[in-house]
Amino acid sequence: MPTGVALHDARARLLAAAERVLVRDGAGALTSRAVTEEAGVAKGVLHRHFADFDDFLAELVRARIALVEADIDALAGSAVSSTLVATLTEALTRVFTPVNLGLVGLVISRDGVRTRLRETSPRGLPILTEAGARLAAYLDAERRYGRLVPGTDTRTLAMTLVGTGHLLFAGELGALPDASAVREVVEAITVGAEPGVRH
Repeated sequence: MPTGVALHDARARLLAAAERVLVRDGAGALTSRAVTEEAGVAKGVLHRHFADFDDFLAELVRARIALVEADIDALAGSAVSSTLVATLTEALTRVFTPVNLGLVGLVISRDGVRTRLRETSPRGLPILTEAGARLAAYLDAERRYGRLVPGTDTRTLAMTLVGTGHLLFAGELGALPDASAVREVVEAITVGAEPGVRH
């Protein structure tokens, strides 16, 4: 790596490389050597910027959490121009990307990464917990606008969407779902919560 490259640039390069390795080769192939080779830097570069590989992976998860939260917030901000089902369908598609699915599996399997993440994600399963919280906030707003029936338990509804979405995108149907399959699941979950929509 050339001297004088900014710390942020090196970190961003390593994080992007890790995402490529994860999608292409799976979580089992995600090693410090694989990441530095993919990034085209010396192995020591990673250890210069992160305490160890678990610290690096925790930072990768935190970066994805921030992206998921921003995506859901952006969708919520434009929700008035879309239907509830369309917004939720798009939200689940953005949450359950191949990178995020791989990272959820990685967090489950690596105790060291989970321990590091407890500093910023003290409860639940990182990425999914934050997605659920952001979806619940969006659903709260929809309830205030009258697009959900009064008394809808938005937290439970959000958790149901995230849990079912995880199963669906993790291969419940034998492959990644298409948009119509995601929409069908969202419609089934929200049918009793929308005014005028009956079971």
